[in-house]
Amino acid sequence: MSLANHQSSESTPLLHHIIPSHIHPDGESGRSGFQLGHFLNVSWRSGSNAAKYVNLLWPFVPVAIILHYAAPGKPLAIFTFAYIAMVPVANLLGFAGQEFARKMPKVSGILIETAFGSIVEIILFLILIAKHRSANGSSEHGNLIPVIQAAILGSILTNLLLCLGACFFVGGIRQQVQKFHASISEVGTGLLCVAGFGLLIPSAYYSALKDSAVYVPVGHHEFTEKMLLHNVLKISQVTSILLIIAFCIFIFYNASTQHSIFDEVLEADEHHDLDRESDLAKPKFTFTECIVALVLSLAIVTLLAVFLVERIEDVVESGVPDQFLGLILLPLVEKAAEHLTAVDEAWDGQMNFALFHCIGPSIQTALFNAPLVVIVGWIMGKDMDLNFEIFMIVLLVLSTVVVGNFLRDGESNYLECALLMIIYVIIAVAAWYYPNPDIATSNGVEGT
Repeated sequence: MSLANHQSSESTPLLHHIIPSHIHPDGESGRSGFQLGHFLNVSWRSGSNAAKYVNLLWPFVPVAIILHYAAPGKPLAIFTFAYIAMVPVANLLGFAGQEFARKMPKVSGILIETAFGSIVEIILFLILIAKHRSANGSSEHGNLIPVIQAAILGSILTNLLLCLGACFFVGGIRQQVQKFHASISEVGTGLLCVAGFGLLIPSAYYSALKDSAVYVPVGHHEFTEKMLLHNVLKISQVTSILLIIAFCIFIFYNASTQHSIFDEVLEADEHHDLDRESDLAKPKFTFTECIVALVLSLAIVTLLAVFLVERIEDVVESGVPDQFLGLILLPLVEKAAEHLTAVDEAWDGQMNFALFHCIGPSIQTALFNAPLVVIVGWIMGKDMDLNFEIFMIVLLVLSTVVVGNFLRDGESNYLECALLMIIYVIIAVAAWYYPNPDIATSNGVEGT
């Protein structure tokens, strides 16, 4: 290959050991470098019509930034605008990840796409733990750990109930019954059960022993409340390390051991895409434009996440409960890009892709994102643990059982869609009426 062809061909890898020697045909843009006009055009068109309309929310981004610096005395307005502004930015981040993933082999691509879709969540978790100040009371008093714990489980529930239900609904509009492959549903639900088991062990340990603990030591062999909470923290930290190891095994399993199985399933799903021709005809990002979009969206989403976290205390003071904020509000915005992608794939008849985008992020949250924030808190000297409220434990267990039963037969319909979304609404209502940690708690964090 000549030097000129080497510079102009996008099929030549930039990093030989990371980028494959040949770009997948679906991701070939036919261009190279960065061209502003093409970049804006591709960004606007995004991956689907729903995502394209989300781009109409971009004016909220500069307004949120201006409000933060020009009107610091209006915390609710800042929170509202920053919350809405995160949706188009998360959409750009997810779309850039999707464009990057298209240039990769199918299984590697979808794993990369899922990882990019979870970056917003990771950033939000890390900012929350960094801003955590007090181990007592609610978020009004600087105790953000209950919000983080609720957001962890809320992220999983939003994917399993709301997003999966929406996929079943839009898919059912075009096709009365949609089928998906057992290799996706069985592996996914099995891993969710393992992840749920790992997440809930510290809570089970605390619940089993809390009645045996005393507040003040009487003798050398007394099991005190302080010892119990210390043990729960250590169990959470060790569990987090093991869950991250499990996540690495999951990635290796998908990308290597079972690569041919998943490749075959996802390739077949692509050929069932009802909009395949129009999707292939859309203009695409080059590698350079993918990197620019990723860096730009990451910078903006981090800024907006800081704005959100700084105003959480004011939002809770205004009457929004901690549990509702964590279980419902934060997961909806941090997972917006993944939800739009999954729903668009279900609309196109690609249920295996849609299912992967619902279950995959839930697995990543349970096996990597949640353990990561525990380990970061450990490093920062902040006692972040996995001792969840009994209320949230019950929600996670029941939701996993319900979704597992719905996926067992390998097909979906609008009845299952309705039931999943109704369950999610019930959870939202219950979360709204659940008291803050300074009033009631079941995990040992006593209010002041």
